[in-house]
Amino acid sequence: MKKYKYDLAVIIVNYNTKQLLEDCLSSVFKADQPKDGLQVIVVDNGSKDGSLELLARMEKKYPNLLVIANSENLGFAKANNIGVDSSDAKHILFLNSDTVVKRYSLVKPRKFLKDHPKVGAVTIKLFLKDGSIDYDNHRGFPTPWAALTKFSGLSTLFPKSTFFNSYHLGHRGLDRIHQIPVAAGSYMMMPTKLFHQIGMWDETYFFYGEDIDLCYRINQAGYKIIYYPKVSTLHLRGASSGLRKENAKTAVSSKANRLKVAKASTDAWRIFYKKFYSDKYPFIVTATVVTGITILGNIRVLKHRLTK
Repeated sequence: MKKYKYDLAVIIVNYNTKQLLEDCLSSVFKADQPKDGLQVIVVDNGSKDGSLELLARMEKKYPNLLVIANSENLGFAKANNIGVDSSDAKHILFLNSDTVVKRYSLVKPRKFLKDHPKVGAVTIKLFLKDGSIDYDNHRGFPTPWAALTKFSGLSTLFPKSTFFNSYHLGHRGLDRIHQIPVAAGSYMMMPTKLFHQIGMWDETYFFYGEDIDLCYRINQAGYKIIYYPKVSTLHLRGASSGLRKENAKTAVSSKANRLKVAKASTDAWRIFYKKFYSDKYPFIVTATVVTGITILGNIRVLKHRLTK
């Protein structure tokens, strides 16, 4: 069995989020750390906002911080894989740069993972800037019915319905520990060995969808994904992409990047359906869903194309 230097490695992918990244890293180093050691790895995807200068200063302050600088934006999945390949820890935490963790955000989920060997990943309660819960961190798989109810707005109209909101699992209480099918890549802790066993992040995805794909494979491998709401974290969702209005002021995102990300979010649904659902559902069902996603995606891209 391989001997690791650290118990936990926090992997953070950064792309032009200097202000947010500094807050995120400060919170990570202030939080209680695992007794057997913490490694923090930031993979920068070719930022042009001064992020590397910030990271150079922080590397001098924190000897367990490793910075990997890519010359271009390689996407979320590939950058995370680079981070894991450079890590030396028994467990890994994928953490977004637009999060701010609290005192026990690292150690309590890690203890739960240690005490439950059949758990393949743990996530925690994420709060948005306005104090509401980030439901994207508490999801079911995007089956054709789940996709229909989500994109038609039925899930919003009936948020507590098992039938109409199977995507965000609105019928489940978010104050108790329980199993979920899908956690977001904004906070996902798991054993390094299992991550390699199931094939790491699928680099076919550029941005969005890769977390659903990874969770699908964790489930396929016979492991559970646990929602652990005993600790929480602030999540400024969408800040790095610049797609969400509520975090527009903190996002440093060009129009070209917003268009690329908007297109990638639609591509992600198509990739997932073709990979896992093409043989699971009748062709007409999959084709209808993919067509609908394509139309909605084109509308989304057009909206960002017309804005400044």
